[in-house]
Amino acid sequence: MSEKLAPARGNGQQILVVDDESRIAELLSTTLELAGYRVSTAATGGEGLDRILREPPDLVILDVMLPDLDGFAVCRRLVAADEHHPPVLFLTACHSMDSLVTGLRIGGNDYVTKPFRIAEVLARVQALLRTHERRREESPRYEDLVLHDTTRQASRGPHALKLTPAEFRLLRYLLVNTGRVLSKEQIASHLWMAYHKPYGDNAVEKLISRLRHKVDASGPALIHTRRGFGYWLGRRTAE
Repeated sequence: MSEKLAPARGNGQQILVVDDESRIAELLSTTLELAGYRVSTAATGGEGLDRILREPPDLVILDVMLPDLDGFAVCRRLVAADEHHPPVLFLTACHSMDSLVTGLRIGGNDYVTKPFRIAEVLARVQALLRTHERRREESPRYEDLVLHDTTRQASRGPHALKLTPAEFRLLRYLLVNTGRVLSKEQIASHLWMAYHKPYGDNAVEKLISRLRHKVDASGPALIHTRRGFGYWLGRRTAE
């Protein structure tokens, strides 16, 4: 390929390429690594979704036509699992406007049609990462409790909180709904819907208990139970 590439601008950000065509995955990996990014690949929708949920990358390049789960299904489950998911750049061989609009409506951020020019992919990757980085600078917080999206970590005052991925997602869900009582069903749906797998009857209670132990150990209690209704985060006022 004689196409002149853009100068390297990446700063080590992690990109996941989900494409079952090894030639395309290799081309994108090589190009993105030369541009300064760290790249991993997945060949199926299920594998890609599992990687995103376990260790969220900074950006996902997602083919629409995939074995098992197609790209649209992967994106839907990703959005259901984490409203603050990494940006998604769709790769599609379909030039239908309805298909492209569907990708954007379900949570995708941009798309490139095949065959594509590699310089265009790089430009769109750089633009999406810049936009996403600006949004991530606004870390959700309540008083001295802060989530750091860039590092997927949390802290309360000077104390770092060692959270599992599920605890992190639960804390974010509680934070963005500060003061609102969330039912066990709402929490379970938010945390496990994307996996489409069963969970125990007391899974939410156990997760809340572990998270409460970590968050409330560093200050006044912030995670509360409203018996018969659910759980909420905030400062309890005198009743």
